[in-house]
Amino acid sequence: MLNELFDLTGKVALITGGTHGIGMAIGKTLGKAGAKICVNDISDEKLAAAKKDYADDGIDAYILKFDVTSEADVDCGISQIEQEVGVVDILVNNAGIIKRIPILDMPVADYKLVLDIDLVAPLIVSKRVVPNMIKKRAGKIINMCSMMSVYGRNTVSAYASAKGGLKLLTANMCCEWAKYNLQINGIGPGYIVTAQTGPIRENGHPFNDLVMTRTPAGRWGQPEDVGNAALFLASKAADFVNGHILYVDGGILANFGYVKGENDVLTV
Repeated sequence: MLNELFDLTGKVALITGGTHGIGMAIGKTLGKAGAKICVNDISDEKLAAAKKDYADDGIDAYILKFDVTSEADVDCGISQIEQEVGVVDILVNNAGIIKRIPILDMPVADYKLVLDIDLVAPLIVSKRVVPNMIKKRAGKIINMCSMMSVYGRNTVSAYASAKGGLKLLTANMCCEWAKYNLQINGIGPGYIVTAQTGPIRENGHPFNDLVMTRTPAGRWGQPEDVGNAALFLASKAADFVNGHILYVDGGILANFGYVKGENDVLTV
C-alpha cells in the first residue's frame, strides 16, 4: 500500500540539534509518521522547551544533552539512546552553526569551530551509529547540506567550506556503505522561514527582495517543506536513492542568476 511507503512506525530517529527551526520541523514530521524521536542539544533550556513543543504536537520526544563534536560525548549519548529507546534507524545530522564574518576578519578558531560542528560532527555521529545499521542491513542517514554546498556568498566562507565538504562526505558515505543497504543522502534547504531569518524577511529588506525575485516559486520556504523532504529520504520510498543532495529551494538554484523583470539578463 502507498501509505506503508512512508510509515516509520517503530523506527528510532535521532535528529541532532532538533530543538528548533528546521531540525524540529523534521523531528515533528518523522514523529507524525510514527518514528520514535530523539533530539539532542547542548542547552538545557532549549531541550526543555523542545520537549514541551514536541508534546504540544502529540510527540513524546526523547531528549538528551551531548556535544556532537566530542567522540566521548557522542558515544555516551548514543549508548543511552540504544539502552532506553533502541538502536538508531534514522540519523539526521542537523546540528550546525554559521558565522557571518569576512575572510580577512575571521579568526582561525572561529573557522575551525564551524568546520567542527558542521562537517566533523556528522562524521563522528555517523561513525557511531553505522556499525549497528550495518548489522541490521538497514539504515538511513540524512546530512543537512545547503545551497552553499555548491556556491559561495560574502561572509560565509567557513559555512560554505563545511557544507561543500559535507556534500562530498555524503557521496563518500554512500560509496562505502550503500552495499550494506544503507541510504545516505543530503538535503539542501533554500531560504526558509525561521526565527533566525525573521529580520531579513521584512518587506523592503534587500535580502528579502533578492529571495523573492530570484526564487521561481516566489516565496520563502517553510520548515515543513524541508520536513517533508526528510520524510521521503527516511522512508521506504527512497530505498534506491543514494548519495543524492535534494535541494528544497523553490527552484532558486535553477534560476540563481536571473533577476525577474530584467528581460532575461543574467547577472554574475
